[in-house]
Amino acid sequence: MKHVFYYILLWCPIIVSAQQLDSLSYTEFLSYVKQNHPVVKQANLQLDTGEATLLKARGSFDPKIEGTFNEKDYKNTEYFERLKTTFKIPTWYGIQLKANYEENTGYYLNPEYTVPDDGLFSAGIGFSLGQGLLINQRMADVKKAKIYQKQTKAERDLMVNQVLYDASVAYFNWLQAHKETTIYQRFLDNANIRFKGVRSSVIAGDKAGIDSLEAGIIVKNRALQLEQAKVDLLKSKLEASNFIWLKNIPVEITDNIKPVVILNDEIDSQLALNNTLEYDNNNHPKLLALQSKIDGLNIDRRLKANKLLPVIDAEYNFLTETPDVSNSFNAGNYKARINVSFPLFLRKERGDLKISKIKISDAEFDYSDNKLQIKNKIKALTKQLESYTIQNQMITDIVNDYNTMLQAEERKFSFGESSVFLINSRENKLIEAQVKAITLENKLLATKAKLFNSLGLVPN
Repeated sequence: MKHVFYYILLWCPIIVSAQQLDSLSYTEFLSYVKQNHPVVKQANLQLDTGEATLLKARGSFDPKIEGTFNEKDYKNTEYFERLKTTFKIPTWYGIQLKANYEENTGYYLNPEYTVPDDGLFSAGIGFSLGQGLLINQRMADVKKAKIYQKQTKAERDLMVNQVLYDASVAYFNWLQAHKETTIYQRFLDNANIRFKGVRSSVIAGDKAGIDSLEAGIIVKNRALQLEQAKVDLLKSKLEASNFIWLKNIPVEITDNIKPVVILNDEIDSQLALNNTLEYDNNNHPKLLALQSKIDGLNIDRRLKANKLLPVIDAEYNFLTETPDVSNSFNAGNYKARINVSFPLFLRKERGDLKISKIKISDAEFDYSDNKLQIKNKIKALTKQLESYTIQNQMITDIVNDYNTMLQAEERKFSFGESSVFLINSRENKLIEAQVKAITLENKLLATKAKLFNSLGLVPN
């Protein structure tokens, strides 16, 4: 019971706020989507993932402190005690700075580990002369993480663009269903008024009974059309409700809330379609994501090519008992090491490099194909948009003409010079024209949304 009460309290502010609204404009609708929709919030997590990946990669260059202690005592004899601490600073070009301290004692201590009683300090440098000098795994990881950060930004923009497109289409369908319902409701009201008038005339003996029957059939047809329109309205309203969230809770659009007619300037502003002539296809989020993929593969290719070089790792350390005295470090006291290795056939390395080049070629083909598809789709939608603009102007004239004809027929009917059949015929034509006008308007709006989706835009 407590849980039920809690959810009632949680929902109350949202229900009350929704009931205070009587309309929801397209701008307000998109604002709710941008701020609260889970997919938008999920898309923003992509940016956090990119930042975290870069932070992780940079961690390879963090200074590090290491320490080891080995001891062996047997039959009351101290075989050895060995202590070694190291402070390392990795740098960019395969170079590592080191500072060490060793303190070793014991009866059976290996002579090479013998150090002064106060321990031995060393400071030096480790570096790679072959593999790892110009590029190594640490460098590659950081470069790829920076590229991945750009890729996550592009992927985030694609996700936001898609959800705003889907939300826009849902709102347009809701607006279309609302307009159609309003039309059928208006003509049902007109049919009822006409039916009452015809029935009164029949009762008065001015008209035949068949006119009353015909007027009644028209009322029933209009009621049937309205009922079908209400079903479509309910369905489209619920689909639009899928995009309304408040405080991480889905909110259903109530019956008293109506969509608002969308102006061209409003949709162009909300979908950032005002400056499409200056749009550069290379800035499309999908192409940016694919280019980031290619850039990352090129980093891998460079790393694989670097594996063809021999491994030449060298290290040089100055030795001193008194590190606090600056001139105690001299070239005469040192410890050096060099490690060299090189596979004779390089089959593994050459195979990895070839695979890397194949992956790059595959990604470049994918990039070129998508770039062409995006370009042609934008061009087709632009032409389609121009056509729908012309069609909407033409259907507006047709609706006005049908409306004029209906008004003239109603005037003639009031003078007794027309019939219910003719008025019904004129009304049917007008209804068809108005519904077609609404459908064409919806197609125009949907085409603008498709253009927005094809451009990969993300409005502020």
